Amino acid sequence: MQTPIAELKHVTKRYGDVVALRDFDLQIRPGELLAVLGPNGAGKTTAVRIMLALARPTSGTVELFGKDPHEVAARQRAGAMLQVARVPDTLRVWEHIDLFSSYYPAPLTMKEVIAAAGLAGLKKRPFGELSGGQKQRVLFALAICGNPDLLFLDEPTAGLDAEARRTLWEHIRGFVAKGGSVLLTTHYLEEADALADRIVVLNRGRSIAEGTAAQIKARGATKKIHFASELDAATLGSIPGVNSISRDKHRFEILTSCPEAVLRELLLRDTTVSELEISASSLEEAFLALTKNDELPSRDRKGAEVLQ
Repeated sequence: MQTPIAELKHVTKRYGDVVALRDFDLQIRPGELLAVLGPNGAGKTTAVRIMLALARPTSGTVELFGKDPHEVAARQRAGAMLQVARVPDTLRVWEHIDLFSSYYPAPLTMKEVIAAAGLAGLKKRPFGELSGGQKQRVLFALAICGNPDLLFLDEPTAGLDAEARRTLWEHIRGFVAKGGSVLLTTHYLEEADALADRIVVLNRGRSIAEGTAAQIKARGATKKIHFASELDAATLGSIPGVNSISRDKHRFEILTSCPEAVLRELLLRDTTVSELEISASSLEEAFLALTKNDELPSRDRKGAEVLQ
């Protein structure tokens, strides 16, 4: 196991009676992209804020590059792109980058930042005249201009269209390819599936699953069976082990956690089955199953409400 470059150990964070994180552990390893997934209010942004020294844990410990995250030496090695970020609309792109770069001891050159964030041709444009996707690329540029070893990206593609989102993905991949580490929080399950080396699923302030995208999908334990059949939906739905069934024209889709048994019964009932395909559940389906089945009581041991 590699020594983590950032770590939360048994962290609990309370806002009055509300518990945002509950005895939470998290490690970020060198050179990896770690995605933290969770419903609204699960504690994702709170974890990021604690690692960036923007909030203090109620209990537990936090380390950034082996130091207290409040130490300048640790903070200078991290960059951040947070959900709520405001910069002056009147400053030009190069002026923003020049200003932010001045905060760091060994920043990237302007040319390197412009190339890494895909801002060619926009250098002299005022921030307020940029499109939504272009503004997000500028904010990404401000996160990387200090030449950090670790990036915190908190919902970086929220509100972007599919093309702008995928463009930013490529720039994130470029940062990791050069040896950087990333902690990414996102509501887009496709994004985590496409980018993450490892995923942590957070619910009600605690980790409920961790692993690669493939391992998280397996935890969902759901398979999809696509096929054409002469049977009707009611008959197919009566097969033991069928969780749900849907139809698209002449083809059916069955969701099941026991595909072998369902498939055997299906073939016994209809020997004319054709166009048969079996696939694993998507990350989104696994995520929904994991969070739905998380039965943590709504109040912790001290009687405090858990943030939902």
